[in-house]
Amino acid sequence: MALWAKAELWMAGPRLALRWAHSLATRESAAHKAVLPFEAIPRCPGNRWLRLLDIWKEQGLEDLHLQMQQIFQELGPIFRYDVGRKHIVLVMLPEDVERLKQADGYLPHRTVLEPWLAHRQHHGHKCGVFLLNGPEWRSDRLRLNPDVLSLQAVQKYLPMVDSVARDFCKILLSKVLQNARGSLTLDIQPSIFNYTIEASNLALFGERLGLLGHSPSAASLNFIHALEVMLKTTAQLMFMPRSLSRWTSHSAWKAHFEAWDYIFQYANNSIQKIYQELALGRPRNYSGIVAELLLHADMTLDSIRASSIDLTAGSVDTTAYPLLMTLFELARNPDVQQALRQESLLADTAISENPQRASTELPLLRAALKETLRLYPVGIFVERQVSSNLVMRNYHIPAGTLVQVQLYCLGRNPAVFTRPERYHPQRWLDNRGSGTRIPSLAFGFGPRQCLGRRLAETEMLLLLHHVSGLGGAAGETRLHWTRIVDGEGTGRAGRPGSGPRASPFAAPARLVGPWRAGEAGPGPRR
Repeated sequence: MALWAKAELWMAGPRLALRWAHSLATRESAAHKAVLPFEAIPRCPGNRWLRLLDIWKEQGLEDLHLQMQQIFQELGPIFRYDVGRKHIVLVMLPEDVERLKQADGYLPHRTVLEPWLAHRQHHGHKCGVFLLNGPEWRSDRLRLNPDVLSLQAVQKYLPMVDSVARDFCKILLSKVLQNARGSLTLDIQPSIFNYTIEASNLALFGERLGLLGHSPSAASLNFIHALEVMLKTTAQLMFMPRSLSRWTSHSAWKAHFEAWDYIFQYANNSIQKIYQELALGRPRNYSGIVAELLLHADMTLDSIRASSIDLTAGSVDTTAYPLLMTLFELARNPDVQQALRQESLLADTAISENPQRASTELPLLRAALKETLRLYPVGIFVERQVSSNLVMRNYHIPAGTLVQVQLYCLGRNPAVFTRPERYHPQRWLDNRGSGTRIPSLAFGFGPRQCLGRRLAETEMLLLLHHVSGLGGAAGETRLHWTRIVDGEGTGRAGRPGSGPRASPFAAPARLVGPWRAGEAGPGPRR
């Protein structure tokens, strides 16, 4: 499906949202005061087993987010959605998010990806924090946070990511300048995909893969292929019980396990090299997250390996997809693109002298990333399996119930976001002094928020900063994104749990340059 058609599918939501916003508000005001039993929660009509079969046949439903929005319109701000053996409660209002946050216990529980878990169990591998629950999850997570998620950790690996972002933009600029027409049309998805892997690998293992050059090594290409196969087969296998899918999808399971085997082998080799260098006592500067974890020696080698693999596997689409959709929106909104360029120009000298200042010198760009994730969440929901009984919307929710917050529906709700169909990053900055908090849940919330959140944010922020203002001083050559043109492409299966997406995969992007700083540049093409 062409990019524009897919984007239109996503952007259909606001038209629907405008019709049901008043309905939800009315039902909210008329809510019962007495607590009603769980069985009284409105239930999505249809057979739960046929629904599971439909999802499996389609390998996920591309328009699931719009289906959920339609059901909210019909049933109200809370309903039950049963799929196979799973009984799920769906919500989409900020008050319910706050209720879930308050109910987050000492050990927040979430469901795990069965295909990933099956591979670990088959080989006897230790599970990383992404696949753990309970005390073991908490123990590992508390040891990982200081070297992965803390602001101090970001300051250490940020210069490494910055070097990859700069190299990406130099290569991009050289391609434009080599073109006699002063413009470039290219399939941007593979380049963005390679950037995210290159940057994540450097930050984690302290090693460049050479993916931005013309001749990456065979090992690097095999690693990329393994990641792609793993993600694709995850989407194929995650909806059907393993007891059934091992008969109906044998080839997918075989490819899934082989891909994971290669990813584990790659991680083992990388960690072994780091360990040997540290054992030799060589003088060292900061060389990545894994090296810091090994030096601290408060986690087992198996635990470090398991969680570093989780971070590697989870960092690809969660970073590449928002980057692609931000470029898509900048091409559609030249005024926003120009404002971001001016911000990057003003901050360029400070960031060049000290890359760590990127986190404080680019507030509008950070807001643009939030706006992209509001409109195009990588995963359409965040979930919790509640640890204790609670009340939501005057309904009793028993302990052990799986509750999902539908992010697409929340982000497109006009009762929460004024003119939600509009790409307007400034809304996040205007809101800071208002006393009200706009929910931003793309990376989850609480103790179980995404472990790689700040690494992903850093990769996106730095790449977009350098793309927005290539060069540095006024008067140097700049690039101008004019459009994402309609290109046919089948797309690629999304990250596990990601749900539908308006995927620019295989759709070319058009860039125009050179032009002088201060000039308006070529206008957008729609």
